[in-house]
Amino acid sequence: MTEEEKKNLKVFGNYIRNILDPTYILNYMTDWFSQENIQSIQAVKTNKGVTAAATLFLECLLKFEETGWFRGFLDALHGAGYTGLLEAIQNWNFQKIEKLEKPKELLKYLHKEFRDGIHADIILPRISKCLLNQQCEEIRQAQNNAGNIAGADKLAEHLLRSDKENWPRVLKLALEAEEYEFSKLWTVEEDINGTEDVEIDDSQDEDGGMSSIQICYKEESEEQNLSENSCPLSETPEKSQYIPLKPRSYQLELASPALEGKNTIICAPTGSGKTFVALLVCESHLTNNPMGQKRKVVFLATKVPVYEQQKSVFTKHFERLGYKVTGICGETVEDVPVEHVVDSNDIIVLTPQILVNSLRSGTIRSLSVFTLMIFDECHNTNKNHPYNVLMINYLDQKLRRSAGPLPQVIGLTASVGVGDAKDKSDTIEHICQLCACLDASVISTVKKNVSDLEQVVYKPEKFFRKVPPQPVNKFKFVISKLMEKTENLIEKTFKEYGLFQGNKLENLSKIQNRVFGTQKYEQWAIDVHKKCMLLQMEDKKKERKICKELFLYTSHLRKYNDALIISEDARIQEALRYLKEFFRAAESIDETEKYLIHQFEEKLQELEAISADPANENLKLGDLTFVLDEQYHQNPETQTILFVKTRALADALKKWMEENPKLSYLKPVVLTGRGKRNQNTGMTLPSQMGVLDTFRTKGENKILIATSVADEGIDIAQCNLVILYEYVGNVIKMIQTRGRGRAKGSKCFLLSSKEEVIEKEQANLYKEKMMNDAIEEIQTWNKDIFIRKICHLQLQEKAIRDNVIVPKPQLEEKNKRLLCRKCKIFACHIADIRVVEDTHHTVIGDAFKKAFVTEPHPKPKSFGFLEKKGKIFCAESSCHHDWGIFARYKTFDVPFIKIDSFVVEDVATGAQTLYSKWKHFNFMRIPFEAREMSN
Repeated sequence: MTEEEKKNLKVFGNYIRNILDPTYILNYMTDWFSQENIQSIQAVKTNKGVTAAATLFLECLLKFEETGWFRGFLDALHGAGYTGLLEAIQNWNFQKIEKLEKPKELLKYLHKEFRDGIHADIILPRISKCLLNQQCEEIRQAQNNAGNIAGADKLAEHLLRSDKENWPRVLKLALEAEEYEFSKLWTVEEDINGTEDVEIDDSQDEDGGMSSIQICYKEESEEQNLSENSCPLSETPEKSQYIPLKPRSYQLELASPALEGKNTIICAPTGSGKTFVALLVCESHLTNNPMGQKRKVVFLATKVPVYEQQKSVFTKHFERLGYKVTGICGETVEDVPVEHVVDSNDIIVLTPQILVNSLRSGTIRSLSVFTLMIFDECHNTNKNHPYNVLMINYLDQKLRRSAGPLPQVIGLTASVGVGDAKDKSDTIEHICQLCACLDASVISTVKKNVSDLEQVVYKPEKFFRKVPPQPVNKFKFVISKLMEKTENLIEKTFKEYGLFQGNKLENLSKIQNRVFGTQKYEQWAIDVHKKCMLLQMEDKKKERKICKELFLYTSHLRKYNDALIISEDARIQEALRYLKEFFRAAESIDETEKYLIHQFEEKLQELEAISADPANENLKLGDLTFVLDEQYHQNPETQTILFVKTRALADALKKWMEENPKLSYLKPVVLTGRGKRNQNTGMTLPSQMGVLDTFRTKGENKILIATSVADEGIDIAQCNLVILYEYVGNVIKMIQTRGRGRAKGSKCFLLSSKEEVIEKEQANLYKEKMMNDAIEEIQTWNKDIFIRKICHLQLQEKAIRDNVIVPKPQLEEKNKRLLCRKCKIFACHIADIRVVEDTHHTVIGDAFKKAFVTEPHPKPKSFGFLEKKGKIFCAESSCHHDWGIFARYKTFDVPFIKIDSFVVEDVATGAQTLYSKWKHFNFMRIPFEAREMSN
């Protein structure tokens, strides 16, 4: 393919995006698209729609360099039946497709009449030649599964993406043949023949605007069916009258202060429709603009799944009104300049760090570019959270009385919390502080329309179940003995090399009052692990040997501790499987490693016997089985969300349920976070969205096992059973998790073997009452007194900020080098590090090539500009520590290193430092240049 053809494909990309469903042609292009590319495109279609999937498809297409792929693309279009699009691309002439724009606009305009008056199954045989075979099948399925309206919706959807030049005329003939009244409205065929323009009845009212089109919604859930395309699109905000949403009385009460232009914290239960209230406020803000000021809204969400969800809701609603909506999160920020996105859109959905970074860099000059800021889960506005960083910027501008109007601020939350308050007075101070941070003059709650709210949101009945602890835990006994032996090896190493002298490790070797299988022990092990990495001795050879030994000892202690935590709450089989996987992956290339593996293998048979003995069954699992069995016996349609503390426990409970004859019918699915923990990467965003969609739409999956990622913000299917499995947090977390059970007759169980866990949750119930009482009291205050209080707190905080001298971060000098974090062998100097695409870090020079070895990657894949091909490891024969990946970048095969695999050493002073992320290491970042590789 020539550069000219590639340029043409970009120029005409919009036509392709608006017509092509890439999932129809991917099977024809498997020679060019990897399975991972195909899955990504399919996931985008599921989560974001066909146009987004076509956009990703086109991006991938334009990156191919292999001979013949363009011909393959054309053949795929032919094979799938895209004859119009194929002809346009072959001739680079899209005039025929352009002529279809007017009938498509008319169909959008008449969408309601079309869906109400057409039976897709009757008309489909007459127009099937204007559609693809797959499209026809999807229309039939929609008709059969969901009825006439769904079938008509699907038919309209596919006609709007049709590339067949004769479809408007064929549709006209089909309508007339079946004597549909809609045929009288479908006055478009003359235009297709080139004789007459499309005529749309735009009779004006007295004010000269188009006649109003009403959009009505019935509130059923948090998202309130806002994604349904049930109404015609207006052309632009200027050409249409105000199109009102239809809120419930309590939602109008919640929105009322914000609709008056006040900075407001809207506090309402999960499931009450806070997103709907935000839409109401946002629409009013955009449409009621007497001064003619350019309006611009930013909606902020802390978690990427929530960001995706809210972006979808805002897009589907406001694009109907002709407004431009887009979003940026950490995964997409590199794709497009932030300032361009903000300038060219009316509503921007962001994760907050994007806006923080843009303000710091000057990409966005000030918050004055926005006229409305909406903070989802606004209770997070404190300390160093990005929300608070943004609001400090806002308040500094306000208190300096800088030029430029400030945006209205709206906060959404299910609970403002109590902070560290012990009584109502302290709680009032905490809530006032939150109001000061958000510059809010009103806390809006439902007071007048409580009965209306109670018809929508049901507060689950709360139950506490105390499970007796396991009388004898034989698994813990055996693992504890192994841990004691490993601790003794640490003691021996300390004594042998005189590490107690000079307090080199701050006596961390003295293991006292530490209980195996606890979070406290985990923190101690991490502390020792880090301190051991930074151990320094005059004899560098001896230092490397000791550091490697201590690295292995502490790594094994952490794994044993993890296994004990799993065995406490799940089956012993899962804890043992966790350890076996760890030791299976361990490489016996070092005498210390061999000895530790041998220690475990000596006990493996005994551990297998313990795990297989029914007498060692975890009593907690028996109680969980009882609760689930009882609830599903009472109501077989029960939908459950089970909250757990860790990913490992979520996976363990899923496997236990699947293998339990009493519970396997529940078909559990798991939802965990996306971050990296202990070298294990979490779920990808498409995986998370896929799980949520499956649980929301398919009745066969009756239980969702989730970590804390599900307790805040994400829209989850209505559940009538919430189980907190050894899961407790603060009052905010309690309200949010309980709110997941919002169906009528819901129940919430806290199941624990620890008295202190139950006591903490009972204390949260008291704190919730204290919070509600505090809000009620604040709402009785005189308005001027409250505003003076908020202003006083803001001035107080600003005085503190102004008096704190924050030193500017100094760039690390070049006389630094990286050492392997495990064996302390020299890796490279930081002067040889180059930054690729502002994100990835590679090392130039032949010397580094000798420092690592490469092995094939277990999961090779391409992402963006990189093709991940291999893994790189420390070349030291007895170390083999994971340093990063080996990848193809453009035409170069280069290593990419991760900073958490190394110790940074100052060559001059010998001082050593650990960094968990590159952003924390403030050194001179030199961009990667191809000429250096060529040299």
